[in-house]
Amino acid sequence: MLVYFIRRLGQAALVVAVMGAIVFVSIYMVGNPVDVLANPNADAKEMAEIAGRLGLDKPLHEQFALFVWNALHGDLGRSFVFNEPALKLIIQRMPATLELAFAALIVSVLIGIPLGMLAGLWPHSVWGRGIMTGSILGFSLPNFWIGLMLILLFAVQLRWLPSGGRGETVTVLGVPVSFLTVDGLRHLVLPAFTLALYKAALVIRLARAGTREAMLQDYVRFARAKGLSPSRIILVHVLKNIMIPITTVLGLEFGGMIAFAVVTETVFAYPGMGKLLIDSIGRLDRPIIVAYLMMVVVVFVVINFVVDLIYAALDPRVRLSEQGS
Repeated sequence: MLVYFIRRLGQAALVVAVMGAIVFVSIYMVGNPVDVLANPNADAKEMAEIAGRLGLDKPLHEQFALFVWNALHGDLGRSFVFNEPALKLIIQRMPATLELAFAALIVSVLIGIPLGMLAGLWPHSVWGRGIMTGSILGFSLPNFWIGLMLILLFAVQLRWLPSGGRGETVTVLGVPVSFLTVDGLRHLVLPAFTLALYKAALVIRLARAGTREAMLQDYVRFARAKGLSPSRIILVHVLKNIMIPITTVLGLEFGGMIAFAVVTETVFAYPGMGKLLIDSIGRLDRPIIVAYLMMVVVVFVVINFVVDLIYAALDPRVRLSEQGS
C-alpha cells in the first residue's frame, strides 16, 4: 500500500506541475493587461512603467521561473486590479462556491436517486419513460438558459425568491456561510437548483441502470424468497448496492461542480470564485486567472487521488495490478 501511495502521489505532483506550466503559458500569451489598466491617454513611458511595476517587461521564461519559485512558497502572484495576493482573493471567495457546490450536490442526490430508482423499478411505465425524458432535457438544456428561466419565473413573475446575490451570512469558525440564515437559504435555492440539474440527470441514469441490474441479482431473489417486504428489499438491499457507483461518480463530479459553477455564479451574480474569474478575465487580471485555474487543477487532482486510495484500500487487486504493470 505504501508503494502504491508514493506512486500515486508522484503522479499527482507531476500532473499539477505540467498543468501549471500549461496554464501559465497559455494565459500569459493572451492579451496585454497594460492596455486595460493604463489610462487611455497614457503615453509609451507611462505604459512601460506600468509593465515594469507588474513584472510584464521580463521575457516569458523569466516570468515563468519567478512564478514557479513563488508558487513553491505559496505565492501565486498579486492581483493587477486589487493589488492583493491572488490566492487570498480566491480563498475569500471559496466558501461561497463550496457552499453552492455542496447544496447542488445534495439537491442532485435528493432528486436523482428516488426518480432513478422509480424509473428502474418500472422502466416501461408512463412514469419511467417520463423521468428518462426529463433526464434528457437535464443533459441538453444550457445552464445559463435554465438560470434565466428560473429567475424570470420565481423572481420576476412570482416574486418568491431573490434573483441574485448571496444574502445574509453568519460567521462560523471565521468562515462566512449563508445556509444558516433564512435570507441566505432563499438566495441559495435558485443557483443550487440550476447547478444541480445536470448532475441530477446523471444520477437518475446511474440509479436507473443500477436498480434494473440489482433487481435481477440473486440476493434480491433470496430476499424475496425469505418473505421480506418489497419496501425493505428496495430500501435496504437495492439502495445500498446502487449507492456504490453513484457515490464514486459524484465524488469526481463534485470537482466539476466547483470548476464549472462559473456560468451559474455569473447568471445569479453569486459572489464565488467563478464570478471573480469572469470579472478578472474582462480585466485581464492574469494572477487571479492563473490562481483560479491552479486551484481547480489541485481540487481535481486531490479528489482523484483520494478516490484512487479508497479503491486501493477496498480492492487489493488494484494494488496488485499496479505492481504487475
